[in-house]
Amino acid sequence: MVIDAGLNVPAFFTSRAGGISSAPYASLNVALHVGDDARAVAANRKAIEDLAGVPVSFMVPNHGITVAHVSVAGQEPAIADVLITTTPGVAIASQAADCVPVLLHDKASGAVAAVHAGREGLYAGVLDAAVAALLDIRGGWTARGEMSASIGPAICGRCYEVPAQLRQRIAERHPIATASTSWGKPALDIPRAVEARLGQLGFSHITRQRACTFEDPAYFSHRRDGTTGRQTAVIVCP
Repeated sequence: MVIDAGLNVPAFFTSRAGGISSAPYASLNVALHVGDDARAVAANRKAIEDLAGVPVSFMVPNHGITVAHVSVAGQEPAIADVLITTTPGVAIASQAADCVPVLLHDKASGAVAAVHAGREGLYAGVLDAAVAALLDIRGGWTARGEMSASIGPAICGRCYEVPAQLRQRIAERHPIATASTSWGKPALDIPRAVEARLGQLGFSHITRQRACTFEDPAYFSHRRDGTTGRQTAVIVCP
């Protein structure tokens, strides 16, 4: 299953369906680091590239704020939680299995970005790093409203239980992330915090998918399944 990201450039999110990997990675796993057969991952990535229509550079996230630029189609990127390109026809992709995949497009410069926004990345400022890099490309802070964002499926605040002390630490920077699970335990709502922070950073057009990866078996969820695959979010520079 492919979900259109709702941006003015080719961009989409995938579910776990449509690949060839076997359980517990069934079936469209794009991650090489989770123990899946490398040949199956390669075939799955090729299927994603067929959907994108061009070779795709797949992120290797590290739960940080590092930004890596991609200039050649299919280029293997450095380890980073933000990929950016300004080269027409180049596709970049994040991967996640509960963390928040975010796709960004700056109409002013034509640049696009793929972001992996986990709990620690959000706290450290991964969204701020991505936006700063996009603004650096365009050469200024003017007309930020020309930036658009799409937030993909991720674990929701009803399901993402964390220790109370951890919730308090994240909430010091992102109070809106404070949540409680459906069973009454401390939790974090990272997708809600991502949406709020993008608004604070000047995004006037934000699309958000509401599917919860923990609740919906159509998606990979590390919190639910432990050993599992990763879905992806892809954007192509126009």
